[in-house]
Amino acid sequence: MKRIYTLILVIAAMLAGSAVASAQFRLGGIAGANISTLNFKQDLVTVSQTVGATAGVQGEMMFPGIGFGIDIGLMYNQLGAKVNLGEKKIWNSLGYGEENVMLHYVQIPLHLRFKWTRMQGLEEKIAPFVYGGPDFTFLVSHTNASAFKCAGSELGVTAGFGFEILQKWQVSASYTWGMTYALKTKLLDDYSARNRCWMFRVAYFFK
Repeated sequence: MKRIYTLILVIAAMLAGSAVASAQFRLGGIAGANISTLNFKQDLVTVSQTVGATAGVQGEMMFPGIGFGIDIGLMYNQLGAKVNLGEKKIWNSLGYGEENVMLHYVQIPLHLRFKWTRMQGLEEKIAPFVYGGPDFTFLVSHTNASAFKCAGSELGVTAGFGFEILQKWQVSASYTWGMTYALKTKLLDDYSARNRCWMFRVAYFFK
């Protein structure tokens, strides 16, 4: 996994370095909410969605004239789910019930994006865009997860869309699929789960 992270970051750095002279870069703040769950390998217990928060900074590098660009950020992301371990005797006998598992991450998204920029001036008021790519997340803390072994890092893939308003504000929605496991139960080694998340964000760019 470390080799994959390194390779992707090297490729991104090469692409950014070759285009930095002509690209238009800007930085902004971003905040929002998410609806997340944990997708377990087997349906042994009931898992319900939970609501979390996200906030951080986002950079956008667009290549003039073609509408394509790259965005990268550094964000706090709160994910998790309600996992009813009490439905099974193996956990119920140890005092576990419906556990509200919350996972706190530092997230580094690295996405390609396309923004419609040639709409006869309309793009100065509102411009739709789509984006997608990998997310690198690193666990910093968790709550109500004593029954689980949590992974220190995770790789996800995101796809989303949104609108830019007055060339300053961006409103977006996205869905993220966890590609690697986020946690495993301590009593059943093969019973693991991956994060799944709907994300709704508002960004304001300073430049």
